[in-house]
Amino acid sequence: MSTLDLLGANLLSPIVLAFGLGLAARLLRSELRIPPALYNSLAIYLLLALGLKGGHELGHAGWASLAKPAAVTVLLGCITPLTAYLALRRLGRFSTADSAGIAAHYGSVSAVTFIAAQQFVGAMGGAPESFMPTLLALLESPGIHIALGIGVLAKARTAPAPEAVEVSMSAGGAAALGSGPEPVPVPPSLLASLHEVLTGRTMVLLVGGLLVGWLMGDSGWKQVSPFFDTGFKGALMLFLLEMGMLAAERLGELRKVGPFLLAFGTLAPLFHGALGVLLGHLAGLSPSGATVLGAMAASASYIAAPPAVRATLPEANPAFSLALALGITFPFNVVVGIPLFWRLASFLGGR
Repeated sequence: MSTLDLLGANLLSPIVLAFGLGLAARLLRSELRIPPALYNSLAIYLLLALGLKGGHELGHAGWASLAKPAAVTVLLGCITPLTAYLALRRLGRFSTADSAGIAAHYGSVSAVTFIAAQQFVGAMGGAPESFMPTLLALLESPGIHIALGIGVLAKARTAPAPEAVEVSMSAGGAAALGSGPEPVPVPPSLLASLHEVLTGRTMVLLVGGLLVGWLMGDSGWKQVSPFFDTGFKGALMLFLLEMGMLAAERLGELRKVGPFLLAFGTLAPLFHGALGVLLGHLAGLSPSGATVLGAMAASASYIAAPPAVRATLPEANPAFSLALALGITFPFNVVVGIPLFWRLASFLGGR
């Protein structure tokens, strides 16, 4: 199957069509709305189902087979925020806070993109390794905190020294009082930010679901699989319908980000995704598993990263990060990126 055939088949997949319907509904100013309570319930259902299924399959996988893929996943979590930050800071000339804030989003992972990649390779007849949800959990946090650490350290290095802002109370000094620089607010510690991400909904449901699925074994999974397995794709379609409407709302903000960020929102995922596929192949993953790892590396978080960035780098402009993650990178990966990663993984795997 050619790359164009892969793209065409992906465009007609249920999740892409559901995303397109949501996008069209909002652009046409339809009154269609997904109630917030239902949207949150769908998110909880999908993340827990993902964790449970991964934990159940993890019980059948050998820990030795997980070691290399886990190592390259952590490596990706270190590389992606660094490359994103350097590109934004050196080439795009964005501020330290904005560069680090965007890099935190691209250093983490989108669980919905992960699910879309799983569904795609399944439709292509592939079967990714059972421990892929474990890799998803591993990739969730490191990139966020590496990017935030870069931002905090860069700010501390460029902040004026205390003695430089002291105002002399000698002759004429009192008149200058109040005209000097305002105190720089001290952001919360990285430890507090780390706690916020690790105890957030995504990590609790993913890691907790993995543990529960692993402990309950085959007999427990049989009891809940009709709910968490059979209805998974239908719930995913509803969730992607809402994601399409959310992406349409961000399209208006793309005018603010400029041509550099528009290019970054597609080129960075291609670079990170290709790197993820290559490292996954070298770590011994199947073409299906390497495709999913590439899609994970190419994705940008819009759930875990925003609150962490807001807490640690409050001066970073959220319009940049969210418009990029939701308006450009997410649809690009779902429609174009994942089929390209599959083609690369198949080539490397000799298919």
